[in-house]
Amino acid sequence: MNDEHFMRLAIALARKGRFYVGPNPMVGAVIVKKGMIIGRGYHQRFGGNHAEINAIHNAGEDIAGSTLYVTLEPCCHEGKTPPCTDSIIKNKIARVVIGTIDSNPLVSCQGIHSLQNCGIEVKTGVLEKDCRHLNEKFFHYMETGLPFVTVKYAQTLDGRIATATGESQWISSAASLKLAHQLRAEHDAILVGRKTVDKDNPELTVRLIKGRNPLRVIVDSELKISPKAKVLQNISKAPTIIATIKKPGDAKFKRLASSGAEIITVKADKKGQVDLKILFKVLAAKNISSILIEGGAQIITSVLKNNLANRIVTVIAPKIIGKGIEAVGDLNIRNLDLAKILSIQKVTRIGNDIIIDSRLK
Repeated sequence: MNDEHFMRLAIALARKGRFYVGPNPMVGAVIVKKGMIIGRGYHQRFGGNHAEINAIHNAGEDIAGSTLYVTLEPCCHEGKTPPCTDSIIKNKIARVVIGTIDSNPLVSCQGIHSLQNCGIEVKTGVLEKDCRHLNEKFFHYMETGLPFVTVKYAQTLDGRIATATGESQWISSAASLKLAHQLRAEHDAILVGRKTVDKDNPELTVRLIKGRNPLRVIVDSELKISPKAKVLQNISKAPTIIATIKKPGDAKFKRLASSGAEIITVKADKKGQVDLKILFKVLAAKNISSILIEGGAQIITSVLKNNLANRIVTVIAPKIIGKGIEAVGDLNIRNLDLAKILSIQKVTRIGNDIIIDSRLK
């Protein structure tokens, strides 16, 4: 069996942590000795043991002289856990095969050098494209300093996210709602506009699958959110931020701060709304590596207009309603050459709905 075979197994293990590890990357590890797998592990939750340590603990025999396959370069610094390189060296692993180098400046290539300096053979770049795609959110965050942004919306076949009167529950099927909760669990934060909160009164939590609740971010420039909104009534379920252009001295600011939500003041854009570019930088500084945007149309349009989105997940329901609310408003594109170009990654069917998962080029 070759290195790619064992790396594929490590990638499959890594995916098991997708709903729990952010903002850390998903990592899987396999220990092989004399052609046999003797240890397996993956990063199970943020703050917990890394994949390499779990694989070492899982090994049923002496791992001296073995080969470790790991999807991401082992860490060599003290964080929430001790350096993985120390355990690899201590246990006399002879060879380490790495999927991709870590973009974190605290690790990048330094983990490799630590192992090589102790006489351990290191091979890198095995299924590198797959390993980077596995953690596209993490790499984007590390390499740009901004969160990876996913826009998700459900629409009818004729491109409406709601009727002319604003009714939107439910355009998609119950099966597609489960996908929405999966997306919530695999992002560090979920963001919506205040109008979406007013109209749908969502909880913005993960309920249909097992997974962590993301940070909830409500964009509310004028602080008009109702104090009776579910996101303020169930504040203990998930940390909640309200982003506004209002200052701390404002009466509304003080009233909402008493709800337990964190209120942050963000500079206004040219339209007098919260500047999303600045907001995303603020969230990145809070260790938020990925954001899921669930609406509404004004937020989606602003994100696309300002080139802040990386991924779009579109749920298309086999329904036609005619006049209604469009998912995306005016992007001021008057020439087809300026159209946003998408790279379709995957098209699937869930129930009667079609799911298009794409990336913005």
